[in-house]
Amino acid sequence: MAESDEGRVEEEDRGSSTSGGGTSQGRLVVVSNRLPIVLTRKSGGGWNVEPGSGGLVTAMAPVLRNRGGLWIGWPGTTEWDGVEDALRKLDPSTGYSLIPVRLTREEEEKYYRGFANEVVWPLFHDLQSHCNFDPAYWDTYQNVNRKFAEVVAQHTGPQDFVWIHDYHLLLAATELRAMGVKSKLGYFLHIPFPPLDIFVKMPWRLELLLALLQYDIIGFQTMRDRRNFLQCLRALVGAADLCGRGQVCDIELEHDKLRLGAFPISIDYKWFASRAGSKEVAESAWHVHENLPDRKIVLGIDRMDYTKGIPYRLEAFRHLLRTNPELRNKLTLVQVVVPSRRGIPEYDALKTHIERLVGEINGEFTSQSGWVPIHYSYRSLDHYELLGYYRACEIALITPIKDGMNLVAKEYCASNIEENGVLILSEFAGAAAELQKGALLVNPYDVVRMSEAISRAYHMKPDERHARMRRLRRSVRKRDIFWWVDSFLEAAIAKNLDSFPVIADYVPDGAPDI
Repeated sequence: MAESDEGRVEEEDRGSSTSGGGTSQGRLVVVSNRLPIVLTRKSGGGWNVEPGSGGLVTAMAPVLRNRGGLWIGWPGTTEWDGVEDALRKLDPSTGYSLIPVRLTREEEEKYYRGFANEVVWPLFHDLQSHCNFDPAYWDTYQNVNRKFAEVVAQHTGPQDFVWIHDYHLLLAATELRAMGVKSKLGYFLHIPFPPLDIFVKMPWRLELLLALLQYDIIGFQTMRDRRNFLQCLRALVGAADLCGRGQVCDIELEHDKLRLGAFPISIDYKWFASRAGSKEVAESAWHVHENLPDRKIVLGIDRMDYTKGIPYRLEAFRHLLRTNPELRNKLTLVQVVVPSRRGIPEYDALKTHIERLVGEINGEFTSQSGWVPIHYSYRSLDHYELLGYYRACEIALITPIKDGMNLVAKEYCASNIEENGVLILSEFAGAAAELQKGALLVNPYDVVRMSEAISRAYHMKPDERHARMRRLRRSVRKRDIFWWVDSFLEAAIAKNLDSFPVIADYVPDGAPDI
């Protein structure tokens, strides 16, 4: 995948570009919960190790390679025999080193499945009723963050820039500073940051907030997330005057300064746009239409998670068919759900609920002519299938009840090379701020207005479809995954913040402009 030059921020007086790693000296060190690899056992023993795929790996790889960088993380197994040797064999092909962090089964259970996914994940998505505030989770979370910090401290020097990712490692900076690490520390939160009235429900709210203050720069997905963080700082720590509306700003703390920015993550636009035009994807899209002839396709693609709003979406589609009988036999919802966190009771119950709704709706509306209103699939898709669906569907229905960004929305736009699709997007997805001028925005809890948005998309004139999709694709192309890496690393070293642009914000209809 070639690196994109489109949407790059001009260097101006911000310092070197990320072709040099975004720092004047030292290496870039990426730290995340998981290493960017796929690790599988060989039948005769040993390990198969393949480089991971996806936008983050694609964007980071050239920067790490140019700076002789490191990627530190858990390799995804608690079996360690031969893992480090297997990773070392992969290093020459990637151009950077992979450093594993060892976790026990108990640590995986209480740190990852426990605190990260039963406390932080639901709370930061405004779903505190799903939280399990088990004190044992907190103890293990602290211990594992300390373990990550020990590995970072062992493999880095003061000239390195350490970029730590996501909600699994909120405490890493505190542990690193306690160990005397002087490296510049950056942090990016991939999920939303909650408002004050939600955040204060966290029993360890002050500890988490003070830990985040140990970073030199913190990146959020949206201006709303940054605003929520500042609100919590003012209320709980008594620090932080209001930042400006620019992408990046500094706040004064008692003994130091903290840099905050909104850096909406994105995709490799060129990769999706070019692959969507390939012969293989065209054939995949043709097969989709061949199986669903003479009707428009509404597409939902989501990981199995209660934040994705799938039941509300199905109810909206049922309401559409009940109130618009003329659309029966003319519209089909293709809902793909990618398996996630299998074996967890809450997720298993959600799967059962979704499948029951699909059965009820199909039982109510399936016609004698063979039309089935919902085609439901519970499996992962390969790239050709995924892009084939993006190409084939006339309407994308992406309605999470809360999302840090939602890259499916951006992938759909990049892949819509005929520019004839309509994006219906939740106003609570981080992507709404950037895509609000081209998408039809909906409240995912409002099944009536969601159904009306589907009807509007179905009846939309071609000229409006093309104009909206051109606007959406231009936005995604301008700020792709490479822009995201560049802007964060440049902000980490910039002295003059005036050259950073104002980032689009989203304010729901009827809300005051804060």
